[in-house]
Amino acid sequence: MVDTNTDGEHESPGAPKGAKRVAGLPRQVREDLTRRLRRNRRAFRKEDVQVVEPPLLRRAVGASALGNCMEWFDFGVYSYLAATIGKVFFPGASPGAQVISSFATFAAAFVVRPLGGLVFGPLGDRLGRQKVLATTMIMMAIGTFAIGLIPSYATIGIAAPVLLLLARMVQGFSTGGEYGGATTFVAEYSPDRRRGFLTSWLDFGTFVGYALGSALVTVLNLMLTDAEMLSWGWRIPFLIAGPLGAIGLYMRLKLEESPAFQQQLDEHEKSLAQESAGGELKAIVKNHWRPLLICMGLVLLYNVTNYMVTGFLPTYQTETLHRSSGSADVLVLVGMVWIVLLITFLGRLSDRVGRRPLYGFAAAAMVVLAVPSFMLIKMQGTWGPILGVLVLSTLLGCFAAPSAATLPALFPTAVRYAAMGIGFNFAVAAFGGTTPLVTEALINLTGNDMMPAFYLMLAGAIGLVTVWFLPESAQVPLRGSQPMVGSKEERRELITTSEELYDSRAHAGRS
Repeated sequence: MVDTNTDGEHESPGAPKGAKRVAGLPRQVREDLTRRLRRNRRAFRKEDVQVVEPPLLRRAVGASALGNCMEWFDFGVYSYLAATIGKVFFPGASPGAQVISSFATFAAAFVVRPLGGLVFGPLGDRLGRQKVLATTMIMMAIGTFAIGLIPSYATIGIAAPVLLLLARMVQGFSTGGEYGGATTFVAEYSPDRRRGFLTSWLDFGTFVGYALGSALVTVLNLMLTDAEMLSWGWRIPFLIAGPLGAIGLYMRLKLEESPAFQQQLDEHEKSLAQESAGGELKAIVKNHWRPLLICMGLVLLYNVTNYMVTGFLPTYQTETLHRSSGSADVLVLVGMVWIVLLITFLGRLSDRVGRRPLYGFAAAAMVVLAVPSFMLIKMQGTWGPILGVLVLSTLLGCFAAPSAATLPALFPTAVRYAAMGIGFNFAVAAFGGTTPLVTEALINLTGNDMMPAFYLMLAGAIGLVTVWFLPESAQVPLRGSQPMVGSKEERRELITTSEELYDSRAHAGRS
C-alpha cells in the first residue's frame, strides 16, 4: 500500500523499522490508532493528519499562558495581601475575623465561577474558543483594576467591602471561562506527542504570574511602612492589572481559531455532537457523567494543593506561626520559583511515561508526605521550612504539569469547552477556592495547626481513587479530532505506521 498524494509525502509499508515502530508504540496509542483504522477501513492519508504550523502554535501557547499569568498575578497579590485587605475593608473585626472575612471574599469569586463556566463554556463550543478567551481576558482585567480603585471602609463605610465583593465576583465570573477555555484551546493546537509539554506552559504562566505578584508584594512590604501599605501601597499591584490586560487582549485578538474547532468533528463523533451540542448542559451531564467525575476528582487534587500552598500558606505563617510577613513571603516565593523551573520538565515527562503514573505517584506521595512537610514548615530556622515548602511545591508541580493536557482529553470536541466549564469550575468552587477559608476555620475551631496537612492527605486519597479510573491519554489524539503532528516528517511517519499496522491486521485476518 502506498499513499498516492503528490506532495512527496509518500512512503511504502516496507520502510525500514516499520514493524519496530508499530511494536514500540505505547499501548494507548496503538489501541487508538487501531480503532481509527478499523473505522476508516484504510490506512491514513495526508488529509487524515493535521500538521500544526509552529508560528501559530507558539502564538496560541503564548497568548493563553499570558492570560493565566495575569489571572494568577491577581490571586498571588490577593493571597499575600489577605491580612492587609482585612484591615482596610473590615477594620472593626478582630484580627482572626479580618483574615477569615478576607478569605471569604476571596472564596466568593469561586462561588460564581461555575456560573461563568455555564455561560462561557457553551459559547466557546458554539462561537469558538478565541472569541470567548478575548472576552474573559478583558473582564478579568477590569475586575482586578477595579479593586485598586475601591475606597477604604474608613472612607465610604459598608460600601467598601460590598464593592470589593462585586469586583471579586466579576473576576470569578470571567475566570469561569478562562482556564477551561485556555486549556481547551492549547490542547487542540498541540501535536499529540508533545501535548503534555506544550500545555504545561499554561501552568508555567500561572506560577510565573503568582511569583510576580508575590514578589511585588514582598518588595512593597520591604520598601514601605505598615501605615503606607494600609494607606495606598496595597493598591499598586491591582492597578498594574490594567496594562497587563490590554497586552493580553491584543495578543488574543491576533489568534486564529483552534484546528480542532475549525475541523469540527469526524464522522464518528457527529451523532454525539447533534445529541449534545447547542449548550444542552443537562445532556452533557447525562452523557458524560463519568469523565465529569474524573475531571472533578483531578481538579480537587490539583486545586486543594494549589490554594493551600499559594493562597493559605502565606497567611498561615504570619497569623498561625507568627512569623514576619517578609519571611513568609520569601518562603512561598521560593516554592513558586521552584515550580516555574520544574513544571515544563514534568509536562514533558508526562508525554513519555504517561499522565496516570505521574498523577498516581504524586497523589500517593501527598498522603505520605503532607504531615512531615508541615512539621518542617513549623520548624524554627531556615532550611526546615524551605524543605517543607519545596516538597509541597514539587507535588503541586506534578499535579499542575499534566492537567491542561489531561482534562480536555476527557471530552469530545463538540462539548469540550462546556464540559470543562462544568467539571473544572464546580470542583474549584467547592474545594479549591474554599481551601484557605475552610482550613483557617478548622484551625480556629480545633486549635490544631496541623489541620492543613490532614486536609491535603484527604485530597491525596481522593486523587488516588480518581487516577484508578483515569484513561491514559498521553500521545493520543483528542476525542473527535484528527491526529495532530508538528511537522510533515511526523505526518509521513504516522502514515507509514498506520500502513504497517493496517497491513498487519489485514494479514492476521486472512490467516
